[in-house]
Formats: sequence, structure tokens, C-alpha cells
Amino acid sequence: MTPLKLLNSNSSTIENWEKKPILIQRQNPDYYKGLFSTAEFDCILRNNDVQYGVNLDVTSYTNGKRETHNPPGRALPYTLWDFYESGCSLRMLNPQAFSSTVWQVLSILQEKFGSMAGANVYLTPARTQGFAPHYDDIEAFILQLEGKKHWRVYNPRSEDEVLPLVSSPNFSQDEIGQPIMDVVLEAGDLLYFPRGFIHQDDCLPDTHSLHLTVSSFQRNSWGDLLLKLMPAALETAMEEDVEFRKGLPLDYLQFMGVQNSEKEDPRRDKFIACVEGLMKKLVDYAPVDAAVDQKAKDFLHDCLPPVLSAEEKASSVYGAPARWGDGEALGVTVQLKGQTQIRLLGAGAARLCGDGDTVTLFYTTENSRVYHKEEPKSIEMKHIDAMEFLIHSYPKFVSVACLPCETVEAKMSLAELLFEKGLIHTAEPLTAE
Repeated sequence: MTPLKLLNSNSSTIENWEKKPILIQRQNPDYYKGLFSTAEFDCILRNNDVQYGVNLDVTSYTNGKRETHNPPGRALPYTLWDFYESGCSLRMLNPQAFSSTVWQVLSILQEKFGSMAGANVYLTPARTQGFAPHYDDIEAFILQLEGKKHWRVYNPRSEDEVLPLVSSPNFSQDEIGQPIMDVVLEAGDLLYFPRGFIHQDDCLPDTHSLHLTVSSFQRNSWGDLLLKLMPAALETAMEEDVEFRKGLPLDYLQFMGVQNSEKEDPRRDKFIACVEGLMKKLVDYAPVDAAVDQKAKDFLHDCLPPVLSAEEKASSVYGAPARWGDGEALGVTVQLKGQTQIRLLGAGAARLCGDGDTVTLFYTTENSRVYHKEEPKSIEMKHIDAMEFLIHSYPKFVSVACLPCETVEAKMSLAELLFEKGLIHTAEPLTAE
């Protein structure tokens, strides 16, 4: 089953994207089988250093009051399952750091969304509610894995809360009105709602609930792009256009500003008209591609590393035959040749980004499964045409000899660098000379 099929089985999500919720009821409790389970939750607790407040929260919502019950330190099964039996919900904040299946799903979805894809797991005992009504700043996909859960979804309360930049505080029941959707999710079902839609959920009396929330599109709006674009456009305009460098009127403080905003003064009209004219001219200096590259750099830093298949691992540096044996280093003489077929390890594994006169290759293969644990990874790129050729050739393999570099030495040098950095793999595993 593909990650996109995990989220959706028809085109309705695209039509409702950022607009309204959608419910997909599948009548198939095994639809998400193998993705995540309470048994895996327990196994993770036993075999990993899961920390309260970092990897896991213990929460409750009783009589209109939302509480967090995190003690300090590691979340061990003995204590955690006691919290659960007492009626507390358990939220695992980054299951992709522990579950290879969740990691694989998110690593593919982030390429499809063009935005970071994250996840939380929620385990809730019967007859309880773990969280107060609220809205989030992400597009949310609720994948019901086990049991059942009752969900209520509400429209944004005002235009100001449509597609919000930040999540809301907790609301009381009398602040949110009537739900537009009141449903029970069963195992295999999916619920989508855009950012800004208030929601709350509670468990039915007869069963627990385990669901996975997949999230994306946090701070990925046109406005966020313009935050990158406008300062660069203004800097360029001031360098190239004298109109942006002319001084403000000597007396502008006498008729502009809040204390003068109610005045009827022709100088105000002239001043505002001048600002409007400069704003229109600013478009001509907007480096749109450079601003997109700035967004792309942030995105690649946010990304999970790609999940490698057995074949990809065997044919990349991660499966190279170098090893220690018989008191010496063995298998270190693996060499690429002109006829060696190569390609990137993934469509989104690397991207060229410009910054002034410099072009840099940013990549995700050395990222951590823990958000921003590593600094952004990049290489200043000299052979730009060859790198573009390799990126645009994906998913086809191309020979090292086909790389558009000026010399054979340059072709080999680029291929060896990319192989050593874990950015490419070969059509066939390399063997030691």
C-alpha cells in the first residue's frame, strides 16, 4: 500500500484542500494494518529512551480542564501504563524517530506535499478525552488505527481564524458553537480537516482508540514566501533604482503617523500615493526563484532522510564493501568508472539553491529522524550543469561518462563526491578491485 493510498482513496481531498473537512469511511479495519499498533507502542517504550515532554505527553481533559501530567525523565512502561489505566491519554510526539514504517510513509509524503510531514500517535482509554477543543496551524489527516473515536469538527469562528499562522489556545465549549461534523471513526477510516478548523475527540465507552495524525503545510503559505521575497526585492530596488534612495519629505512627521491619521491633509494623500507607486515598482525587482530557494533550504532542513530499500543500500556508500578484517582495512578500493550507471537516492534527496553568485547543493541523506537534530547539509557546487542533469534525469540511471562536465576528471570527481556523501547509488552494487 502506498503512502498516498494510506491518506486517501479518491480525489475529494484535493478538492477540499484548505477548504473543508472530509471523512472517508472504509469498512475495512485492516486498512492500516502494519502501520502502527499498541503493541509497537509498548515495544518502543521498552527498547528506547522515550522522554516525557520530548517524545511523549500524558494528558487528560476532565470537567472542561486540560492537564498535562508529565513527570521528569524516561517514560517506562510500569509508570506509563498506570497513567493510562487511570484515564490519561498518551501522545507520542515523533513516532517517526522510533517506527521505520511511519518514517517511510512521512519521507515519501514530504516529497508529495513539498512541505515537512510530521506525525503524532494518540492512545486514549475508553470513556475519556485527552485534549480540549482547539485548532491547529497544520493540515491534519487522522488515520484511525485501532478501536473507535468520536470526533466533532467546527468551522473557524471568524475570517481571522481561517488558515491561521499559529495554533489556538484551548477553548471552552461555549466558545465554539455547533459542530459541522459529528462522526465516529472506526479502524481504517480517515478524517481530514484544514488548519483553523476547531476539533475535539473523545473515546466511546466500549473500546480504546489508537490514531495517527499526519500533519503538513505548517508555515507554507504565499505570505511565508513573500516574507523571504520582499526584503530581497527591496534590497535590490534600493541598489538599482534611485527613486527608492530619495529622501523622505522634511516635514513628513508633521502629517504622517498614528497621531496624524485622522487629519485631512493633501500632503498625506501625496505621501501615500508615493508609497503605493514604489510598492508597485518593487515587483520588478522581486527575485522569485531566489526566494523559493530560501524556502527550499528550510524545507530540506526540515525533511526526514530517505528510507533506502535493500537494493539502494547495497548499491550506495551505505552498503560499500569496506570493512575491517584480518587486522587491516579491506574493500576500500571500490572505484566508479565511466560506464558506471548512477542516479540520486531519491527525487527530493538533493536540490540546487542559488545565493548571489554561489550555487549550493542542499541534501537530506544525512538528516536525522529527530527534527533539526542536525545542521543543514550542503556542498558548494562547481559542476552546476552536471548536477542539474543528474537531478532532472531521476528516476533514470545515467552513466558517469554522460555527465556534462568539461573533463573526464571532473566527471569522476563529481560522481565520487556524490557517492561518498551518500547522494547517489549505482545500478549494480560496486565490488572491491
